[in-house]
Amino acid sequence: MPSDVPKNVSSSMSGDRSGEDARARHSPLRGIRVLVTRPPEQARALCNLIAARGGHPLHIPVLEILPPRDSAPALAVIDRLETFDLAIFISANAVRCAHELVTRHRAWPPGLRLAVIGPSSAEALARCGLEAHVRPAEVFNSEALLAQEEMWAVAGRRIVIFRGEGGRELLARTLRERGAEVTYAEVYRRAVPEAGGRHLRHVLHKNCIDILTVTSNEGLHNLCQMAGENYRRRLLRLPLVVISQRTALLASKLGFVHAPMIAHESSDQGLVGAIEAWYAVNHNESSRRVIHE
Repeated sequence: MPSDVPKNVSSSMSGDRSGEDARARHSPLRGIRVLVTRPPEQARALCNLIAARGGHPLHIPVLEILPPRDSAPALAVIDRLETFDLAIFISANAVRCAHELVTRHRAWPPGLRLAVIGPSSAEALARCGLEAHVRPAEVFNSEALLAQEEMWAVAGRRIVIFRGEGGRELLARTLRERGAEVTYAEVYRRAVPEAGGRHLRHVLHKNCIDILTVTSNEGLHNLCQMAGENYRRRLLRLPLVVISQRTALLASKLGFVHAPMIAHESSDQGLVGAIEAWYAVNHNESSRRVIHE
């Protein structure tokens, strides 16, 4: 069985077992097995939060973050970063990949203002020693960023959007309609992990998942593809937590049996909060299987 399928681990130290049992009984996610589908760079914090609440995180990435097929266009933009007024980062991956490319060739211009869509991107900037000057306060998506006061006064401003290859056009299109000059710098690409499908089908076959988490439309498409025809129906019967209405609508179109739960915010804490809400309503000890190995 793959190493991250939960195991019953017996401890040789039983002195504090009663205290451990008491804590387990009051853990918000006691024994719940949660599939975490984020790329490895972003999954650790979510897995830690789930484990801290008594759950069992199973990490099977449905997206692999790779360098762009051709980095020359992004490097050409980076070479003239000082000509831009504002840089927007679509995701934490965009922050990480952009920072690696920029610092390999130059320093960030001191006068460049930085904008992000959500808290994970702001945290990624902080880890790079940078500050997000513009960010939504509550809802975390392109629409919320566009609603910020500074994003209305963009006529004549030069804006670079750091993103992966492809993606939504709403942000750039709206900013152009408001009079901005917008340039893309595509600093990574997404792919389906080669080994993930076999692992996913194994845990579906063994009924090792109680609830799924998915954080993008592309990730949801990949998850269904990785399950394959033989296990797709089993996948579609599982409860699902997402971070946007767009992904919830896609899940319904793909045939998920249960209406997806939408996290109140696009963050690890928001995802865990939605899982806890589901657990509180649906917890039934006799209906869950305990995995032994």
